[in-house]
Amino acid sequence: QIFQPLHTLRAAEKELLPGFHQFEWQPALKNVSTSCNVGIINGLSGWASSVDDSPADTITRRFRYDVALVSALKDLEEDIMEGLRDSGMEDCACTSGFSVMIKECCDGMGDVSEKHGGGPVVPEKAVRFSFTVMSVSVLADDGEEEVTIFTEAKPNSELSCKPLCLMFVDESDHETLTAVLGPIVAERNAMKESRLILSIGGLPRSFRFHFRGTGYDEKMVREMEGLEASGSTYICTLCDSSRAEASQNMVLHAITRNHEENLERYEIWRTNPFSESADELRDRVKGVSAKPFLETQPTLDALHCDIGNATEFYKIFQDEIGEVYQKVSPSREERRSWRAALDKQLRKKMKLKPIMRMNGNYARRLMTQEAVEVVCELVPSEERREALRELMRLYLQMKPVWRATCPAKECPDQLCRYSFNSQRFADLLSSNFKYRYNGKITNYLHKTLAHVPEIIERDGSIGAWASEGNESANKLFRRFRKMNARQSKSYELEDVLK
Repeated sequence: QIFQPLHTLRAAEKELLPGFHQFEWQPALKNVSTSCNVGIINGLSGWASSVDDSPADTITRRFRYDVALVSALKDLEEDIMEGLRDSGMEDCACTSGFSVMIKECCDGMGDVSEKHGGGPVVPEKAVRFSFTVMSVSVLADDGEEEVTIFTEAKPNSELSCKPLCLMFVDESDHETLTAVLGPIVAERNAMKESRLILSIGGLPRSFRFHFRGTGYDEKMVREMEGLEASGSTYICTLCDSSRAEASQNMVLHAITRNHEENLERYEIWRTNPFSESADELRDRVKGVSAKPFLETQPTLDALHCDIGNATEFYKIFQDEIGEVYQKVSPSREERRSWRAALDKQLRKKMKLKPIMRMNGNYARRLMTQEAVEVVCELVPSEERREALRELMRLYLQMKPVWRATCPAKECPDQLCRYSFNSQRFADLLSSNFKYRYNGKITNYLHKTLAHVPEIIERDGSIGAWASEGNESANKLFRRFRKMNARQSKSYELEDVLK
């Protein structure tokens, strides 16, 4: 199978890759060619550079968005047909009224440079944009309500996460990133206005697509939506709260931000219609100071939420070992010694090696009752130990709610108790741990306490919409890039994209 001459491999690839199936759009997509057999294209095609633009010098490869979606739907052909049969819809009756829910993810990857190459080490970073077909539903002809005929069972597996675009770009390089994603945004906007006609199960059927950009970490969301960076006083990508407000009122906030509002606020920022001072203006637009570029769905990124909160707990553990609650500003040396003690204890009792930056695996091990007991051995006062145990107990009650793919099924009790638990958690923080939360609170902690119930009420899940599928596919990207690519730069990205 594997050691076949290149031309047979190419032929086999062609059938499996986007660009093989026939389809059409009604009405035709604006500014997008009608040809269906488009394979891998240069990621910069479709981006008209103006005279002033410096050419984007980056290697990027992508599929055309509509072609990739068609390919993903054809992969699901059997599931869709089975879903139609199971829900008792006659096959021939359902040709129109399909709607497809798409989750979009985009994530930057640090160092992906060649490790063994000669010459200078270039800081090579990559960004991957991918999508997952979350569900397909159909409106029956008597059309009362939609019936879901396919739901992605593993929305966070790298298997359901289809790469759309790979680029060697630093995610902080806003200009290049927007240049490369621009054509994708344009295609996505065109598809919102149109229906796809595609043969599924031997009959032409019509699909509408709904796009939800939820697989972005906070850094990317802020960049795409024109918000200030994450150290800003405007702490949240979902509401207008400032850091000080969020630390006073930890639980009661509503989601207010959205893409349209961000665009309006940017206009106000740009034109300053009331001739205000910079500070007044900034307060009026709540930290929107760049043009929102890509519409994201305001949600909470479960993976980074885990990591952010674990980092916070790690710091609380250090502070408790050093009994900060009764000290005035401790010195750097003192802090360093507490950290060393904590690391040593965790390594000895939990086999947890100290790491530079918190990652998902460390976070999962650290956020356990067992880890708290280990830390408590170093905490002198019994009542502080009790407070720590209670804090972790509440956290572990809350966590499954934003991790579960379907919380209503998987952890209904914790879901019901979430608001109560988060209120208790906030009370603990603002009483026993007041020294850490006086006028400040971390972004993810605020979201965990204030926004989870509302998002779940709206979307039914947070975990399912997280960026994990994309993150785990990053690992594959690294591996393919190092080992399995036909050895030349221009091929490399194409092979990884395949």
